[in-house]
Amino acid sequence: MSTLLLLLLLSNSCRLGQSMSREEKLKLRNQVVEMFDHAYSNYMDHAYPADELMPLTCRGRVRGQEPSRGDVDDALGKFSLTLIDTLDTLVLLNKTTEFEEAVRRVLRDVRLDNDIVVSVFETNIRVLGGLLGGHSMAVMLKDTGYHMQWYQDELLHMAKDVGLRLLPAFNTSSGLPYPRVSPQTIHKATAVGICPDHTHSCVHTHTATVFRSLVHARRALDFLWEKRQRNSNLVGTTINIHSGEWVRRDSGVGAGIDSYYEYLLKAYILLGDDLFLQRFNIHYASIMKYISQPPLLLDVHIHKPLLPARTWMDSLLAFFPGLQVLKGDIRPAIETHEMLYQVTKKHNFLPEAFTTDFRVHWAQHPLRPEFAESTYFLYKATKDPYYLEVGRTVLDNLNRFARVPCGFAAMKDVRTGSHEDRMDSFFLAEMFKYLFLLFAEEEDLTFNVEDYIFTTEAHLLPLSLSTAPHAPSPANATSEEELDDSNFDWTCPNTRLLFPDPAFPRNLRDPIRSAVDKSCPRPYVETSFKLPGIGRPPLRAQDFMANNPDHLELLRRMGVSLIHLKDGRVQLVQHATQAVSAVAAEDGMRFMQEMMELSSQQQKEQLPPRAVQIVSHPFFGRVVLTSGPAQFGTDLSKSITGVRGFVTVAEPYSGCAELSNAAFVQGRIALLQRGQCMFAEKARHIMKAGAIGGIVIDDNEGSSSDTAPLFQMAGDGRNTDDVTLPLLFLFYKEGNILLEALKEYREVEIHWRGQLDINVGPAIKRNPEPEEEPEVDKDSSRKSVEAMMADWREDLEAFQQMEDEL
Repeated sequence: MSTLLLLLLLSNSCRLGQSMSREEKLKLRNQVVEMFDHAYSNYMDHAYPADELMPLTCRGRVRGQEPSRGDVDDALGKFSLTLIDTLDTLVLLNKTTEFEEAVRRVLRDVRLDNDIVVSVFETNIRVLGGLLGGHSMAVMLKDTGYHMQWYQDELLHMAKDVGLRLLPAFNTSSGLPYPRVSPQTIHKATAVGICPDHTHSCVHTHTATVFRSLVHARRALDFLWEKRQRNSNLVGTTINIHSGEWVRRDSGVGAGIDSYYEYLLKAYILLGDDLFLQRFNIHYASIMKYISQPPLLLDVHIHKPLLPARTWMDSLLAFFPGLQVLKGDIRPAIETHEMLYQVTKKHNFLPEAFTTDFRVHWAQHPLRPEFAESTYFLYKATKDPYYLEVGRTVLDNLNRFARVPCGFAAMKDVRTGSHEDRMDSFFLAEMFKYLFLLFAEEEDLTFNVEDYIFTTEAHLLPLSLSTAPHAPSPANATSEEELDDSNFDWTCPNTRLLFPDPAFPRNLRDPIRSAVDKSCPRPYVETSFKLPGIGRPPLRAQDFMANNPDHLELLRRMGVSLIHLKDGRVQLVQHATQAVSAVAAEDGMRFMQEMMELSSQQQKEQLPPRAVQIVSHPFFGRVVLTSGPAQFGTDLSKSITGVRGFVTVAEPYSGCAELSNAAFVQGRIALLQRGQCMFAEKARHIMKAGAIGGIVIDDNEGSSSDTAPLFQMAGDGRNTDDVTLPLLFLFYKEGNILLEALKEYREVEIHWRGQLDINVGPAIKRNPEPEEEPEVDKDSSRKSVEAMMADWREDLEAFQQMEDEL
């Protein structure tokens, strides 16, 4: 932090943002509309009535028909989610004809009684919120006398139905809801899907989940307030709904807790109950005291709020500057937003998580709208044209990096630009609302947006609700002495008084820009000798090679030890106290986290084992070697014929440089040794030489498929679509059989397919048309063949066992 503060003090240069012409704003506004049309029309053409669009494969995502994505899929309840979530966006963008048609589709096609377990959290904000936002727009249009004259509150009745179907989730002793429920059951306390067995995933709920249910929410909210840590006045991220104990005691403003604070303030605005504002003010004071370290927002422990809980931030906290604008605390909003903008410029999008020195921690970006939301609110508060340029950057990046023929695809990795087959409903519900409002003039809007408040999903609820009768605060509510907020203003400050000097916001932003650009500098030392780990960027998990001496030295400096296991794998252990510095220890922790993520990704992408048959004399297909697949290159599991060819050893054997025997490798299957470079690099070198396939042989003497788990070759962390040949991996034992055969017979032909139909028996492949054996002197080769038969039979049995397990 001392480096950051120093940079904040030293940076002092930048020019004042220039105003944007009305014509330029109109051009950008129209661009937003065109982008929305591209996303919405592709959803309707290729996905509806499915919940979401899969933009890379141009089809709908239907839960149960696609591989499970875990908790992410709990938002999908077969509700035509994207259409419901987009209703009020259509009206805001002046697409009243499309809105009327969309409402008719929802009323005609959407069923709410599907037998499926859904997230209470997501169903509240997207489905119930989307229906209420659509209803408020329908009523507004009907009142104009031109549209929706047939409308009779049908969306409101559907919203009520959704709320009733969520009620069973609140049948707990604390009033805190179960995180999941089945909407098929209604008015039943033991609804299917709320996990009455009290398993871990069902009894722990996120703090932000609690306030999103319009029914019974007050009781749950009061319980949360009582469970706050009284000394710090902070709440944790995850709570046990039965015991009321905090499961995760870290507190921040990002994932799992974000909308709790947002809805406290907005509940006061919408419902007029002073108790909500009092509670928000007390929480906000603690946030600014402990969590806010301008421009950073760092999680802390609720019982020891002076201790940071982690060294990274998640992208969901990008909503917080917008909430600070609503609160009237503009200065920290400007500072945090500028930090987020500079991170965005470094990586094109906000990574799902990034470190305190603004490097990528989690590389995904599912097209989240929170940064655009805060950009809009800051422009609304300051009228600084700088924020129009920020919005232009967001638009440009979406079109350059996320746009695909069938919509907009989430980023799988902001570093490589790879995509994920995903376009969440919130992209249409939120992103285009905020971007359109950012560039629109007052006369571009069909209604006064100031008459509405945005929910956490950017759905529009009328402020007229604040004049409706509402229940008074409970009699046993917290005492006024405990809620003394006399130090807080009850009105938002006038931004004109805050910024008498138009250059003031710029003066706040400039040091942040410098801090992000120069944070934790690691200059390359221009000397003839460089000590590993000094003057170099930190080692990334995707680049690590266990036999690279420089990498091993970097691990040592980061406090990471490498242990070689008997099965050929390596185990990594970190001891932060053994690192050469605090920065090196942090790099080590990040490296270990990346390694765990890579390992987890490989396990999720588990592929079946492959088999290599030696089909030339004197083997004739009776020798089958168990091999591991690659997660890139040609997938032979989808091929009927597979690959057949003669093998040859690549020179250099490592395959880490251009092959010197390329002429001999051309048209053959290249044999390579593991190590010294990434698997993808080996593949590119043999492909350039004209090989038809590649087999990588383990360099760890003694490793075998008999004792080691199936090994899958991963890519290099970058795009490997250019690798178009198939690759296999052989452990040392199996690879040595192939090398010995090549040494003895010189011309060895092999055949491999994705999965071979093999009978374990007298080492014979079950084949209706076996290879025709030429006449040979069998006595001359019987001894060597018999000597290897036991090993081959073991390989066959191991291969069959692995197939059965998978």
